[in-house]
Amino acid sequence: MADAAEIPQVPVQARAGEPPAVHPPRSFARALFSEARPKQWVKNVLVVAAPAAAGVLGHGQAMFDTAVAFVAFCFAASGTYFLNDAFDVEADRLHAKKRFRPIAAGDLPVRTAQIVGVVLLLGGIGVGFLTGWKLPVVVTTYIIFTTTYSAWLKHVAVVDLGMVAAGFVLRLIGGAAAVDVPISVWFFIVGSFGSLFMVAGKRHAEFMDLGSERGGHRATLSEYSREYLGYVRSVASGVAMVGYCLWAFEKSTGRAGVPWYELSIVPFVLAMLRYALLIERGEGGAPEELVLHDRPLQVMGALWVIIVGIGLYVA
Repeated sequence: MADAAEIPQVPVQARAGEPPAVHPPRSFARALFSEARPKQWVKNVLVVAAPAAAGVLGHGQAMFDTAVAFVAFCFAASGTYFLNDAFDVEADRLHAKKRFRPIAAGDLPVRTAQIVGVVLLLGGIGVGFLTGWKLPVVVTTYIIFTTTYSAWLKHVAVVDLGMVAAGFVLRLIGGAAAVDVPISVWFFIVGSFGSLFMVAGKRHAEFMDLGSERGGHRATLSEYSREYLGYVRSVASGVAMVGYCLWAFEKSTGRAGVPWYELSIVPFVLAMLRYALLIERGEGGAPEELVLHDRPLQVMGALWVIIVGIGLYVA
C-alpha cells in the first residue's frame, strides 16, 4: 500500500448528493497532534473511577499512581489510533467525517503513522511501570484487544461491540491496578454494561449517518439493524442502572445520616436517559463530543460527582 503522503491533495470524496469537500493540508506537526486525538483522552478519565470509589484519592501516592495510569492509557490509546487509521485508510475515505483524519486526507504518511503508533504503544507500557507491574499488564492487554479488534474482530458482528466495550472496562481495571484497590462486583457490572450502551449508541449513529454506504465503511453495520442496536442499548442501559442501584445500596449499608449513595441514583439515571435521547437523535457517534458539549449532560454528571464525592469523602 502506498503512503498517504503519495496521494495528491484533491477534493475528498463526498457522499451521494453532497458537494466535494476540500480539506486544507496540515503541517506535519499538526497532523501528528490531530491523529493522536487528544479529545479522546477524556475516555481515560475512567481510570479515576475505581480509586475514587475506594475512597483513596485523597492520598498523595494514590493520586500519583492514578495520574500515571491516565498518561499510560493516553499513550496507548493514541498509539492504537495511529495504527488503526493506517489500517483503515481506504475505508475512512468513504466516511463523512473520518475522511478528514490526517492519514485519510493524505497529510500523514501511512508508514510514519505506523512507526509513531508503535512508539506510543511501547511508551504507554513503559510509563505504567512507574506504578509496579500490574498496570503494564492491563495496558498490554488493552493494546492486544485493540490491535486484534482492528485487524480482525471488528469484522465479526456482536463481537465487535464487546471488544470496544472491553476497552472502556480495561481503563477501569487499569485505575484499580495502578492504585492496587479492589473493584466492587456491582461497580464492574456498571462499567461493563455502561460501556456496551455507549458502543451500541456509536454504532447506531454510524448506521444512520452512513445510510446505504454503511457496509463499505464497517462490514458489521450491514449485519445490524436499527431495531437490534436499540435492543442492545435497552438491555445494556437497564443492566447498568440496576447494577448501579445495587452498588449504591451496598455502599450505604449500615450508614446513618443522609443517604448520599441512594441520592446519587437520581442524576445517574437521568444522565443515562439523557444520553439515550441524544443517541436517538443520532448524536452518539462521538461520545467524547457529547460529554464535552452537551450542557444538561454535564450538569447531571457534575451533580452525580458531587453527591458521590460527599458520600465517599465527607459523610
